Amino acid sequence: MGVKTLRPESVPAIGLHDAVAGLGVSGEAGPVTVTGVCLDSRMVRPGDLYVALPGFHAHGAGFTTQAVERGAVAVLTDPEGARVVEDAGVPVLISHRLRPVMAEVSARVYGEPASGLELFGVTGTNGKTTTVALLEATLAAIGRRVGTIGTLGFRLDGRTLPSGRSTITTPDSPDLQALLALMRERGAHAVAIEVSSHAMAMSRADALKFEVAAFLNLGRDHLDFHRNMEEYFEAKAALFTPGHTRAAVVWIDDEHGRRIADRARRAGLPVATVGTCEEADYRLAGYEPVLPLGGRAQLRTASGEVTVELALPGWHNMVDAAIAVAMLERAGIPAGTTLPGLARAQVPGRMQVLPLPEKAPTVIVDFAHTPQAVAATLDAIQGFGEVITVVGCGGDRDPDKRPLMGRAAAERSDVLIITDDNPRTEDPARIRAAMLAGIGESRARVIEAGGRGSAIELALATAGRDSVVAILGKGHEQGQQIGDRIVAFDDALVALEAWRRMEGSGR
Repeated sequence: MGVKTLRPESVPAIGLHDAVAGLGVSGEAGPVTVTGVCLDSRMVRPGDLYVALPGFHAHGAGFTTQAVERGAVAVLTDPEGARVVEDAGVPVLISHRLRPVMAEVSARVYGEPASGLELFGVTGTNGKTTTVALLEATLAAIGRRVGTIGTLGFRLDGRTLPSGRSTITTPDSPDLQALLALMRERGAHAVAIEVSSHAMAMSRADALKFEVAAFLNLGRDHLDFHRNMEEYFEAKAALFTPGHTRAAVVWIDDEHGRRIADRARRAGLPVATVGTCEEADYRLAGYEPVLPLGGRAQLRTASGEVTVELALPGWHNMVDAAIAVAMLERAGIPAGTTLPGLARAQVPGRMQVLPLPEKAPTVIVDFAHTPQAVAATLDAIQGFGEVITVVGCGGDRDPDKRPLMGRAAAERSDVLIITDDNPRTEDPARIRAAMLAGIGESRARVIEAGGRGSAIELALATAGRDSVVAILGKGHEQGQQIGDRIVAFDDALVALEAWRRMEGSGR
């Protein structure tokens, strides 16, 4: 039985010849009609075009027999794959540009769904999820049916769309186009999408044209995938071309943002800049925290100066809000209209305050998993009480950021508990040691605690009523990757259960 994927109820059949016309594909299409596109042989449905991609461990062409048995009516692959699938029993088409062609074919098969939707794209190392959630809340508040695609999964009209697919920030193009077609079929007006650097490098967002695309920032992340920071930057920058978006909104306090704004202008794109400097089109100033955990700032916009209020603390969240306001104004929605929705917005696993009794410490769960994000999150809670931080680093990912994360947390914590995140196939103790090595002299009392659940319980036991406990790194995630297994683990639930146990024992 295949894993559940999200597709529209109705997909008009398209001739295979029409689906690949003009894309430089070789091979005979034959009199075949197609009703779907799939790159996982286990998820193929009758009528699908199976796309056999080269993978990290095996080539998808090796699974063609299974795909055909499940109903694939044709195969699209590269020259290497074509040598494997010569006797597939269905038409085999060959492309030297497999991922870009797959994106265009997927759009055609699912009826060019992006053409019936207003698309907002957000890229940046940190803040994509929050910005997309703020766009969702704001658009919903003014009566738009809005979908979202990103780290938190897939949502439409405020409800999660259940899918058996493991959530990556931006799905591969067949899943992405099918999802957009489903949202259009169900009445969506707009869709806000997190656009990762992986998505751009792997052509997942090809065949999409955003109404507005926004750049937030660039910090150290994903250097297990990109060879260096410049390659990472170029992947992000590729979004800001006339082929991908009609307009750009760019945070220019970031040096990379200034480069992107300049490039976008030279390419002929309308660009709105956001920043703290006087030359910014949208100037953010006067930030102040609002108790218990919120913020307020002034934003000069195209339609005048407005006061932006958020139920999320921290300057970094206010920056995301300013970006959202600018994006919506570029799409024709005045800033004054967007403010009520912004003020009520909440984001699961992003500065999420847990519902604990009045006598309990304040406990926050946040996804911060880069040095930049850890610093921003902990800066946001300074002055609210003693800061107790629980943080780890993921295994099988960029090892050089580990000491940087340890240092960023130690410089902003009174008590720092270094623990495990998603160790994957690495030794958790070695990951913790790398984080500890970066700390040096700091104000923090530093504790190493293997086992994330134990670390969270220790943080709560250490905290007083006026403390703020920040549990960082996993946010909304509901599992922990240990070896090749995913073990059920939700930071928020673990913390709530630990507090109840402590209350029951007479704390």
